[in-house]
Order: sequence, then C-alpha cells, then structure tokens
Amino acid sequence: MQRAQACFLMCPPNHFAVTYAINPWMNPADWSKDARALTATAHREWEHLSSSLIDLGAKVELVTPQPGMPDMVFTANSAVVLDRKALLACFLHPERQREQPRFAKTFRALQARGVIDSVVALPVGVVLEGAGDCVWDTMRKVFWMGYGQRSDAAASDVVADVFGVETVALELVDPRFYHLDTALCALPGGNVMYLPDAFAPASLELIKARVAPAQRIEVTTEDACRLAANAVAIDDNVLLSVCSDRLRGELEQRGYRVIETSLTSFRRSGGAAFCLTLRLDGCRTLAVADDMVAA
Repeated sequence: MQRAQACFLMCPPNHFAVTYAINPWMNPADWSKDARALTATAHREWEHLSSSLIDLGAKVELVTPQPGMPDMVFTANSAVVLDRKALLACFLHPERQREQPRFAKTFRALQARGVIDSVVALPVGVVLEGAGDCVWDTMRKVFWMGYGQRSDAAASDVVADVFGVETVALELVDPRFYHLDTALCALPGGNVMYLPDAFAPASLELIKARVAPAQRIEVTTEDACRLAANAVAIDDNVLLSVCSDRLRGELEQRGYRVIETSLTSFRRSGGAAFCLTLRLDGCRTLAVADDMVAA
C-alpha cells in the first residue's frame, strides 16, 4: 500500500513566550529574566523541528501567529483531525480561548483549499483541547483520550460520534502531565510509550488491557519530565526533544530511529515535538512500514 505524504499544521513562534501560568511548567518571571535569548532559541528550535519533518518527507501547513496568543504555537491543541475531518478544540483557560476563532478560520481555509473535507464544532459547554488530549492509535483504530486536567470526560462520546471510532477515556492525575500527549505516544507498529504514574489506576488497566506487554514501552518520570513521550512519529522515525539512553535503546530495539531535536524553550511552557504539530493526514487506513508491524 502506498503511503500518503505526512502533513502537519504548525505555527511559527513569532509571539511565543511564557507570559502566564496555566500549568506547572510555566514561570513567567523566569522567562522574563532572559526573554531575548529564549525567544531567539525558540525560533531556532522551531525551525529545526520544521526542517526535520520536511527532511523526512512531510509537508508543513502554517498558521499565522497572532500577537497576545503565545501558545498558538502548540497547534496540537487546535483540533482533532482524522479522515479529513476536523473537530475544533474548546479550551479550558481564558488565556487560550482567544485562539479558538483564529484556529477556526485556519481550518475553514484548509477546507476551502481541499486539505480537509469538513470542520465540526464541539457541543456548547464541552471542553476538549484537541489532539493534545486525543491521540490516534493507527494500529488499534482507537482514540486514546485524556481527561481530568484540561479536557472533559464527556468529550469522549463526542469524539466517538463525530469520527465513528472507539474512544478510550483515560484519567490523568498528575498536573505536570496535563495533556495526554505528555504521557502517552502511540507509535507505528503498535508500540505505545506511556508514563504509568500519570494515569488513575483504572485508566492504567485500560491501557494494559489493550496494549500487549511486548508492545508497551514504559517511560520513567525522568524521561516524562523531559517530555520524551511528547514525540512525533513518521514511519520508523521518532522525533523527540531529548531522552535517556535507556529509552533510546528500547525504541531502537523495536526498530525505530530516534531523532533528537532540542526544544528546551518550549518545554518551559510544557510542550515539545507533538505539541508543536498537528497531523492533518491521519486516517483509519494509514499505511505503516511492513517491518514496523508488531508481532
């Protein structure tokens, strides 16, 4: 089966900064002490991530950054996209709610250009912070959906109805791992990276019930705090900010090529590679390399 070209939505970090605190990672006072250098670093790191994706054959669509919306750079939170359908996000915090009309305009423009086919809004009163809390697992044909920190458990029924796929709701219990994409990554071939301590006991059992032991890659708290699970996978390539030798070895043993791309400035806001991208070409029939299919 021929693979479609991977396509990601990204937003240049023209206005990125840590100017407020809505998660434990964010410290505006620390950012302001070295804002000029950190801003320059953010631009270099973003450009390197974008170039790395393009070097792997991906296409990058861009959102126009807006003043006063520093977190627009984290496009993973803008929507959930599958089978050319986009379910627009609704943010919990007022600081990010300002982004919603801008992202809605972006997705309408993508629809007009034929990049996606349809755009759907969440029911009023339901909070879901996009793909940051809704991770598509291609091999299992399910959405893993995080709730309890920034998204509502009720959103799982909406996602299931909109996309017509099973949605597994997982309760997040550690404020440091406020979005699912900071604690779980579904990789090509069926492997799943995850931080066990980020989940309520019942949710951890849901993961174990659906992911065979040989396909589980447990991430340590140390690696999770490096946002190593906040990774982007294209075929057998796994792009992440940084990871331990142990995690790199586990990934390489399973046939993955680990590509580290420093994202230290964005980690100050609680985001890394996955947060900075939104995959637009995801579909239930997305092909993966034969040698990546888990036994």
